[in-house]
Amino acid sequence: MRPTIPPEPKTADDVIGERPPLSVPGRPGRSTPGPGQAALLAATITVVVLCAADAVARSYPFGPRTRNVNDLGNQYVPFHAHLWDLLHGRATGGLLVNWQSGFGTSFLPDLGTYLTSPFALLVAVFPRDEIDLAVYVITVLKIACAGAAMAWLLLRLRPGRWWAAGLLGASYALCGWTVATASYNLMWLDGLIALPLLCLVGEWVLTGRRPLLAVLVVTAAWIANFYTAYMATLAAALVFLLRLWLTDLPRRRRLTAAGRAVLTFALGMGLAAPLVTVVYFGSAHASEGRFTQFAPSGTEDLLARLLPTTYSFGSPALFVGTTALLLALALPFHRAAPRRVRAGWTLLVLLVTLSMQWGPTHLMWHAFAEPQGSSYRQTFVVCALLVIAAWHTLSYGPPDRRALGAAAGLLASIAAVASGSQLVRSFAWPVFLAAAVGALLGLVLLGRRTPVLRMAPAALAAVLLIATQLGEATATDAVATRMRVGHMDDYAPWGDRQQDQADALAQADGWPRYRTDPGREQTVGNDPLEVGGQGAQYYSSHTSAVLSSTLTALGGGWTSGGRSLQSLDNAVTDAIFSVGARLHSPPDPHQNWFPQDGTGVTVTHEDVPPLVTVRPTGATGAFGPSPFRNQELLLGARVYTLPRITVLNGAGKRPDRSTDQRPGVRTGGKATITARCPAGNEVYLWAPYFAGTARLTGPSAQGPTGRFRADWRPLTKIAAMERLGTVPDSGRLTIELSANRMGVVPDQAVGCLDTGRLRTAVHRLKATGATEVTVSGSGGTIRAELPAGSKGVAVVAAPRIAGWRCASGDAAAVPAKEYHGLIAVPLDGTSTSVTCGFRPPGLRLGTGVGGGALLALVGFGVAGVVRRRRV
Repeated sequence: MRPTIPPEPKTADDVIGERPPLSVPGRPGRSTPGPGQAALLAATITVVVLCAADAVARSYPFGPRTRNVNDLGNQYVPFHAHLWDLLHGRATGGLLVNWQSGFGTSFLPDLGTYLTSPFALLVAVFPRDEIDLAVYVITVLKIACAGAAMAWLLLRLRPGRWWAAGLLGASYALCGWTVATASYNLMWLDGLIALPLLCLVGEWVLTGRRPLLAVLVVTAAWIANFYTAYMATLAAALVFLLRLWLTDLPRRRRLTAAGRAVLTFALGMGLAAPLVTVVYFGSAHASEGRFTQFAPSGTEDLLARLLPTTYSFGSPALFVGTTALLLALALPFHRAAPRRVRAGWTLLVLLVTLSMQWGPTHLMWHAFAEPQGSSYRQTFVVCALLVIAAWHTLSYGPPDRRALGAAAGLLASIAAVASGSQLVRSFAWPVFLAAAVGALLGLVLLGRRTPVLRMAPAALAAVLLIATQLGEATATDAVATRMRVGHMDDYAPWGDRQQDQADALAQADGWPRYRTDPGREQTVGNDPLEVGGQGAQYYSSHTSAVLSSTLTALGGGWTSGGRSLQSLDNAVTDAIFSVGARLHSPPDPHQNWFPQDGTGVTVTHEDVPPLVTVRPTGATGAFGPSPFRNQELLLGARVYTLPRITVLNGAGKRPDRSTDQRPGVRTGGKATITARCPAGNEVYLWAPYFAGTARLTGPSAQGPTGRFRADWRPLTKIAAMERLGTVPDSGRLTIELSANRMGVVPDQAVGCLDTGRLRTAVHRLKATGATEVTVSGSGGTIRAELPAGSKGVAVVAAPRIAGWRCASGDAAAVPAKEYHGLIAVPLDGTSTSVTCGFRPPGLRLGTGVGGGALLALVGFGVAGVVRRRRV
């Protein structure tokens, strides 16, 4: 007797009580194209638009203009370069510790934030000097995949014309959020892909299909980029609840489907927990940065961003194309669609849009943490809902003249209100009018039955609508690319400067005997990751608070509210952190920074203590207001003379004192500083709240012009301490200041370094320090051999970030102690070695949660197999 074959599970359209779509005309018996063809069309349109827009804007790789703006140049390209080095076995450090940046930082949080997308692995197939091209290709592929995923989802939500699904999929991929905000924050693009995939998971849950694949899709989304995956999960939950409300299922089956959805997403996020928890705790230990308070966009600006070719950094980029917008506006008036469908999707779009404008719900979209930088990172959710609403309009048949007329009236009203916004520039109107005419004409043709110019109206409409989409999306992307460069800092792609730096650093490298610093004249915020070496420079969302506060106390400079730390070219800190080789480069010509001081790249070498030194006692005292005294505290020797200074303005008078929390005197324009120090000492100027240049006058002014780059209101940048030259034989020094804006010079701005005393301190630390230092391949273990009878404290020249555990000799490892921000290990006088291991905070917790989720998934799978066999 043959076994009974169970019936096929119902599709979403069988479950949801919606009116079936109008039939698509075609020859009887001929198979119509499906989701695959729609996805391919969406991806093709997306790639064509992105490349054409960059060609129009003459942007890399189709023109001379760089696309490395803001964090793309400072963070994402360097992190992908570091991934290339890891994959090819050329990185200093491994998955646990990145020894190239910040004198030793936890790498797993950065990996989980920037590099866990499967697309990131593509960097391995590109040459190292084509890292910018690799990042560009990854960006285009991500956006194309997002369009393909949306096109696939639309045909799963409702049957309809495949080319229309492809067109709307491209509308989603090329939305304003993508081209204006996410194209240079490429890890956010994983959320753009995740949203339609997670909505597809909701469809599988609704019909009880593909339970294992659904869990794995959720896991992949959260691993790729948990930040935007969180937003995409909220959006998918709202879509799922609406779909559940639209069903004709009994209450019990609705509750069962909701429970199945909760279980699916819980298991998926649980499997991603080993990475997500590490990223979470990395953020918890990070420097706070400086955040701006949320302020909602005005109605005019909000509506303006629905139109093509509008651009701004601080408003939500809601553009999805005029065709998609018209269809979404027509949905409430489209009588072919059921009332609940029209009401449900229209209300969902409106409520989510309003949620971006209200503080509490705005904060909820950002995981209850006020974002630093762009405030509307959740905008892609509204764009997705607009496209899905547009698809529901079209899938029930082309809107009639009544619906199209109402939609056109709403579109005209939006344009009228938006005309009062400064974001709508003159060139936007021709593009908008052409797109509106093309979209309306195409939708009218789509509703006709008789041929037009001997062509099927549907075919003519498809050509017209796709051409309209290509034109306005290309123009919008090109405008965003051009205006972004004008509004943000930009950085040159890999070129001769970076190649010369990389070659010089590789030749001078001596890790772990000493560090090689890429130098004070940085090219991007993460020079060590891009060109090599091991320095203080580090820019990440996970820049640790202890590293930031320690380097600031020593006179270091930073940008991005304390999360982008700069190299500190100082002889004392080089001795403290075992920087034995230092790169010296001219200022980056791409930044147009003043006349160039010297040409070419040079490397200087210094005799420095080893990476692990021994101090007679533990840390005593605390850092004070003077970075010169703080350096001496860490060094363990008095090496600076701090003279009394006299500051005179351009008129030769003493300037007024600062009236805010910056102690010192106010300076603007031209000014001079005079002081007396021992002849031959090195002169350092510390002016963290000064923006401009400083130069030591006289024949002993051998140092370069000091460039100070502070920005006080808001406090986003402070300037680093600078070496200006040597004290002349007379002992009287004069420093000329030229300020770009009003700033402050502190009372103890000048420090004179006695290099003889510094050499004596270095010799003492070398004599008592480690005889050999080794670092494991993963970077997570450092071991030092010490002279016999070492007492006191072994100090590792690395920040004491959370996760370090150390042991002396054969003793059990315990959480590392701290020596003024550095790793410390107490010694008992008998041990001749110390070992420190690193485990990122949250890794054990995440592994436990992930293991539990895996066991639960296996258990549910086995139970399902047993149940099916019994049936």
